[in-house]
Amino acid sequence: MMTTPILRPTEALSPEDGASTALIAVVITVVFLTLLSVMILIFFYLYKNKGSYVTYEPTEGEPSAIVQMESDLAKGTEKEEYFI
Repeated sequence: MMTTPILRPTEALSPEDGASTALIAVVITVVFLTLLSVMILIFFYLYKNKGSYVTYEPTEGEPSAIVQMESDLAKGTEKEEYFI
């Protein structure tokens, strides 16, 4: 009798095949849970440290060092050179 591959009766797995299938399932589950926990830890770390960096740029009210140097040069003061 001709049957399609879907309707054919499946062969029972031997205990060794069942054990290897279970082992593969456990490994996949452990890898998935490890990746998920790492992603959660990264998310919390980034959320906790959001915006906590320090920049050394002058605020808008303070004149910048470049402008001060240019104004010193414009005044005619001579630049001193130091040789190390």
